Amino acid sequence: MSATIESTASASPRKVDQLLAHYGESHRNPRNERIHFVAIPLIMLSLVGLLYALHPWVAYAFLLASMAYYARLSVVFLVTMALVSLAALGLVLAMGERVLVISAAIFVAAWIAQFVGHKIEGRKPSFFEDLQYLWVGPIFVVSKLFLKLGIRW
Repeated sequence: MSATIESTASASPRKVDQLLAHYGESHRNPRNERIHFVAIPLIMLSLVGLLYALHPWVAYAFLLASMAYYARLSVVFLVTMALVSLAALGLVLAMGERVLVISAAIFVAAWIAQFVGHKIEGRKPSFFEDLQYLWVGPIFVVSKLFLKLGIRW
């Protein structure tokens, strides 16, 4: 009996796989997917920029909280998102005193693109169901890239 329970438990999908599968259900249209591949990284960049403009420590705290979330899902995603976050922070620093204006413009344009993509898809964004999908979006993009590169997470 316990062997059956153990084998069933080990066969269940990991949380990261469940989240990515659920997120993927509302991102099947190739045009919507392409829009997301551009818009999600831009939203990440703009969000870091907006938080940095508020106060650098707010941006750092957000990034640390995000890394804690990714650490619970996958070491590969944690490392990847840490590198992506460092790159975003570097770009934010390069914006200098115009960080607020540039980040706000990117944020608005990227979200408009996201909603256009979901209009094309005919499904509402996943984060309307659960806010954690705002953190799943970036790893969805990364997971698609990993699949193309043959990297298993």
